[in-house]
Amino acid sequence: MPSETPQPAFVLIRPQMGENIGAAARAMWNFGLDRMRVVAPRDGWPNPAAVAMASGAGRLLDEAILAGDLAEGIADRTHVYATTARPRELTKPVFTPEAAMKDAAERIGRGEKVAVMFGPERAGMENADIAQANAIITVPVNPDFPSLNLAQCVLLVGYEWRRAVEVAEDMVLRGQRTDLADGAEIEALARHYEERMDEAGFFYPPEKADSMKLNLRNLWSRMPLTRADVQMLHGMMRQLVRWKEKG
Repeated sequence: MPSETPQPAFVLIRPQMGENIGAAARAMWNFGLDRMRVVAPRDGWPNPAAVAMASGAGRLLDEAILAGDLAEGIADRTHVYATTARPRELTKPVFTPEAAMKDAAERIGRGEKVAVMFGPERAGMENADIAQANAIITVPVNPDFPSLNLAQCVLLVGYEWRRAVEVAEDMVLRGQRTDLADGAEIEALARHYEERMDEAGFFYPPEKADSMKLNLRNLWSRMPLTRADVQMLHGMMRQLVRWKEKG
């Protein structure tokens, strides 16, 4: 069973090599993190190569949550960070690993459910993945050689998490519950608006529809929406549709 220590979930998006998943598990367990989620791994799951590389951290792989897509992998999370270079197309708060994990510790102390996403080894996360995050973690690396492998990135973030917990342990463990909307509720809201706005002809011209939908999803993820906010936004859209139909 996972430990009872409040902590973020680490979400590996479409990882390509079992060895990298195993190395990521070892890096997590070095810093007391044991909530791994694996989204659509290229070579299937479970993965023997991951088990061999994980060594003493094999328990994390046994208990890892497997998800078919990213929306499923973060459905129960209320705040999500994406570890990536800052995308020019999407406007989001940008943190260093140190600042992000301090922020994460404060959020978890208040009862929020936090996740950190890590992209595939070869090309990293796509914009559609990043759009589902609330904030970005960017590592200040050498601009002439910015590439980090999966396990290195997990290790850096895990180390900063451990430091943040040691500095603010009482705050993390004494937190209060919040009523923020989770990933599944935000996903349902995004689909609701996309469907109704599509019916209204909003996404025009057709060749710009995908980028417009991406920007809309990015808007939802930037806002710290509560469940009450989400229900109100659903109600607003339903009322607008009813009003239009009456006319």
